[in-house]
Amino acid sequence: MALRCDLIIRDATLFDGTGGPRRVGDVGVTGERIVAVGDLGGASADREVIATGRAVAPGFIDAHTHDDRAVLCGPSCLHCKSSQGVTTVVVGNCGVSLAPLRITGDRPPPPLDLVGESGLAFDSFGEYAQALKKTPAAVNTYALVGHQTLRYRVMGEDLYRPARDAEIARMRQMVAEALAEGASGFSTGLWYKPNMHATTEEVIAVAEPLRAAGGMYFTHMRDEADRVCASIEETLKIGKKVGVPVWISHHKCSMPENYGRSVQTLALLEASASLQEVAYDMYPYPAGSTVLMPDRLRDDVRVIITWSVPHPEFAGKDLAEVARNWNMDQRAAAEKLSPAGAITFQMDEEDVRRIMAHPMSVIGSDGIPHDDHPHPRLWGTFPRVLGFYSRQLGLLDMETAIHKMTGRTASLFGMVDRGVLKPGAYADLVLFDPHKVIDRATFENPKQESEGIEEVWTNGVPTFRAGTGLTGETPGRLVRRHRA
Repeated sequence: MALRCDLIIRDATLFDGTGGPRRVGDVGVTGERIVAVGDLGGASADREVIATGRAVAPGFIDAHTHDDRAVLCGPSCLHCKSSQGVTTVVVGNCGVSLAPLRITGDRPPPPLDLVGESGLAFDSFGEYAQALKKTPAAVNTYALVGHQTLRYRVMGEDLYRPARDAEIARMRQMVAEALAEGASGFSTGLWYKPNMHATTEEVIAVAEPLRAAGGMYFTHMRDEADRVCASIEETLKIGKKVGVPVWISHHKCSMPENYGRSVQTLALLEASASLQEVAYDMYPYPAGSTVLMPDRLRDDVRVIITWSVPHPEFAGKDLAEVARNWNMDQRAAAEKLSPAGAITFQMDEEDVRRIMAHPMSVIGSDGIPHDDHPHPRLWGTFPRVLGFYSRQLGLLDMETAIHKMTGRTASLFGMVDRGVLKPGAYADLVLFDPHKVIDRATFENPKQESEGIEEVWTNGVPTFRAGTGLTGETPGRLVRRHRA
């Protein structure tokens, strides 16, 4: 009996997510799963897409996001992701998670305000998981529980000190509960003020439940500048003590005096990978973005304002320009703008390329979806890797680039049946033109769809079509780490 599918994509160039060579073939989908890959000339489907000259890959996995709230607020909040081929996002990074966050005042201390606002409250990770089930997103969600969130929950506003034994015990219990209720790992943001006073021993103690649950440890390290190698060593120590895989968030070498040091950091990570499980994500830009911190500004590093509570009119403006207009120095201007967000041009392009090309890397946007004037990585990360770094520069071939966005990420995170084109895998798919795909988002005009992404499916359901945009469908679900 001839195979009958819901969807067949025919005559496409197939990138299977493994890093293996591309080939021409068909993909058949029934329900939420891929049922066949290859020559499906004898099969039929309710819908057939002729993809001659175009490519099909597994849907892209955004390994590092701050989409905790965006996945709850409808398809339009994730237009930035669906339009660039993303079908799964990893939330709860940098120690900042929406659960179990209970906001007691008008605004939590930064950077918790990147995901939370007054009126939001999730007493447990289980409540967040239920919210995802009740109001599903257009993408799948893989979630972490954040140390800064736990510190705020347990310690209140008294965050700027090491935690006491009873507080550590309570946070450890909350990590265990979150892992039981669907979280896949625990994250820290030791560079940020609400988390920087945590000792290495505190982190190890709070992270202990990861061992029994088979979870992962993720970190925005204590320093990505002068002490970047020492911070890597601390991260590796935590992973060894807890006995779990380590994930370094948005690896970089920050500030001009550290340009070129990726040669050192990558050698250190390579050597460490032979002794323990360690990997990292990165974004394809020489500028980062987070909350504006007046005391960490430098005159030799350009800053663009992404949002400001007291002065929203300056979103998208250079801080130096704002300071000149106000006839004050940049720190004073930043204090007047705060609370606010910033894009900081703190990296060297050669380091970005070296870190991206290294076999240990995967791709994550680190985009902040609720900024008024976001970093262009929010809309352009994945097409930028494919179009600029792969096709135009030849930094890495497209098979490798897609592997870093799909199969490698899924395997490291323990996402079962995702990130690959094979029968039985979930039908998270992206149809794109490999000759045209490119980012269009810029630092001046960041909210722009990329070129060349033609259609995107999450769990077999279309979520984006070029020309018509979002479909309004929300087939996403909570994805949990599978313990090997």
